[in-house]
Amino acid sequence: MTITNILLVEDDIKTADFIKSGLRDEGFSVQYAADGKTGLKLGLEAAFSVAVVDIMLPGLDGLDLVKQLRSSGSTTPVLFLSGRKTVEDRLSGFKAGGDDYLVKPFSFAELVARLHALLRRSQPIPDNSRLTAADLQVDLLSRRVYRDSREIELQQREFSLLSYLLHHRGRVISKTMILKNVWGYNFDPQTNVVEACICRLREKIDSGTAQPLIHTVRGVGYILDKNRKKV
Repeated sequence: MTITNILLVEDDIKTADFIKSGLRDEGFSVQYAADGKTGLKLGLEAAFSVAVVDIMLPGLDGLDLVKQLRSSGSTTPVLFLSGRKTVEDRLSGFKAGGDDYLVKPFSFAELVARLHALLRRSQPIPDNSRLTAADLQVDLLSRRVYRDSREIELQQREFSLLSYLLHHRGRVISKTMILKNVWGYNFDPQTNVVEACICRLREKIDSGTAQPLIHTVRGVGYILDKNRKKV
């Protein structure tokens, strides 16, 4: 299990102990600094999932601490803690590079909820617009298909069938499932449209390659699998 590492910079010992204890009970790993200079040093030396920074700190205040982190290239999400609650105070926190602002006194449940929100927002967004198998690549947005860097032109139905097989790669898909999800038929119209489309796809995708990808499983259906022997 991945441990979420949090940097806590808070000069009030009682508040810091309360936060550290609660976060560790929630499963977080916490590194603590009681002043701004130490907090900056830790922030520059190690990678943190989130930083919780009090604004009023000795030596170096929280705003300047975060400004220096940002100028160094740090993208660690920052949650400011402060007893100041005016709009101008909040704006100062955001302008310094903060991502959220929590006014003291606060409930611990809200602190945890805000940390989880920052963690979700900082996660990279997966690119679901590309499907691949071996050297086959399908771009769902541009609707372009490549096999070993060679672009392949597909008709609309062929593209839909290939995409469906790729979404379920490694699984045997029946003719009935293909008819329902690619053609929109909830019954078997007793035609060979699936077989004919599979045949055209094989000709375009697998012809002349040492590694066929589209296979027939006799009496069951079809599978797109780079490791399966041709049937």
